Amino acid sequence: MRERIIILGAGVMQGPAIKIAKELGLFTVVADGSSEAPCVSMADQFEQIDLKDKEGIEALARSLQNSGGLAGIMTAGTDFSATVAWTAERLGLPGIPYEAALNASDKARMRACFKKAGLPSPEFIAITNDALQDKPPLPFPLVLKPVDNMGGRGCRRVDTIEEYREAAAEAIRFSRSGRAIVEAFMDGPEFSVDAIVYRGEITICGLADRHIFYPPFFIEMGHTMPTAFAPEQQEALLETFRAGVHALGLAGDNSVGAAKGDIKLTPSGPMIGEIAARLSGGYMSGWTYPYSSGVEPVRAAILGAIGREPDCLVPQKPWTSAERAFISIPGTVKTITGIDAARKRRFVKDLFLRISEGGKVDFPRNNVSKCGNIISAAPDRASAVEAAENAARTILIRLDPSNPETGEFLANAGTVFPPDAYPLGPALRAALAALPDTKIQGQKPTGSSLQIVPFPAFLASGLKDYAGRSVSESLQAVRKLSGLKLPEFHAENAKKSQKPSDNNRNTLLGKEFWSALARGGYQGALYYIEGLGNREQGTRIR
Repeated sequence: MRERIIILGAGVMQGPAIKIAKELGLFTVVADGSSEAPCVSMADQFEQIDLKDKEGIEALARSLQNSGGLAGIMTAGTDFSATVAWTAERLGLPGIPYEAALNASDKARMRACFKKAGLPSPEFIAITNDALQDKPPLPFPLVLKPVDNMGGRGCRRVDTIEEYREAAAEAIRFSRSGRAIVEAFMDGPEFSVDAIVYRGEITICGLADRHIFYPPFFIEMGHTMPTAFAPEQQEALLETFRAGVHALGLAGDNSVGAAKGDIKLTPSGPMIGEIAARLSGGYMSGWTYPYSSGVEPVRAAILGAIGREPDCLVPQKPWTSAERAFISIPGTVKTITGIDAARKRRFVKDLFLRISEGGKVDFPRNNVSKCGNIISAAPDRASAVEAAENAARTILIRLDPSNPETGEFLANAGTVFPPDAYPLGPALRAALAALPDTKIQGQKPTGSSLQIVPFPAFLASGLKDYAGRSVSESLQAVRKLSGLKLPEFHAENAKKSQKPSDNNRNTLLGKEFWSALARGGYQGALYYIEGLGNREQGTRIR
């Protein structure tokens, strides 16, 4: 009979663990709160159990242990390392102490451990609903987050008392225990690190640059493995991370498990964001580190969980792997194009799509509400980054022109969040405001009847949208998706006078069209064109 292992979670992030465990000859018992989780079918045995229910997971483990044996229990990329530790400790399986797992799961306990150890970590205080109307306990800027959630849910920066109260209520709403943590804002680039912990030894499995955008939220639009920072900076970051792992009690002489950290390089040096008692989600431990190094940390974590010493942790190659997300403005998805073309690009390894036609999309406020992700791998950094970013730009998401949420988004240009696709400076805003309005003559425009008032300063601006598209590239996307023969505007000739033709001019797209493009990129411009004749023309900058 094959040795059995329990894996918590049947989501995409647990797919590598299920696959590798089976390759190691293990019988996989996979637990998840949803029978619709994407990797349920990969399991040898599936059990639908709420992963917060540590007693329920313990009961499953005891049943397996008493009916043929159980070698171990593990997770990767979930919030439930404390459930793993509880079960392992109660059943005498390899793992980390339950109290240490709680230290790494509850951000208030975590910060207290770092403070006690004298490690660089921001000042903090934990709050509940009772404190929402109180004065902020620390000076602005501050960061609010739930004490016990992941993926950036309920996490944001605040700079005013009004923002503080709104963000605190949101963070508490996302907390399973009804608590949030208020901490001083840390400035500087951010990094992710994975490690295998085995009987007091910490083996680093990757240090990646995280690419964070769209304040006041912290939206990771991708990461690049390995980091491009200097070796001395890397060592300083890793030294701080290792000290944090010890401070949480994760690296005792008998501890077996993993650790995942988010570290910032502030002007005063490395500071610990968070350390979890598991391998990372976000495609790092299961994809980008294996692609870049040839090492599978998930395999090592499984070996440790079943009582075997992890091996094969020495990097085999010096490649780069890049992960990049693609996103959308608010609306309802009408079509998605470019998926096959993106997958076929050189050096692209994986494409993960989180949306479907007919589904709702919104501008992301956390790291679980993006439209999808691209992963590439190449012998050099430039090729890996270029492959992932070009593939992300290949994917075009067309929105339903009847959804008022898209129109509302387009009507609110110039807001801090959600940001404009092309943020116009004062000079461009003034030039846009001076353009003539859209003029519609006759019926809804079709074919070659559309003309566009030139906006040469915008075309020559060098601005890029959320995915790095130029203004000309977004116009080309509009042509492709609409099938309309829009006039060509070339950035290299943008400063020359480019007047619309008088031939068949039934509709002249003016400032409202360019405003929609600036606000919502190709999606906004296409939404505007497809709605001509069906709604009032009022999409303007503020």
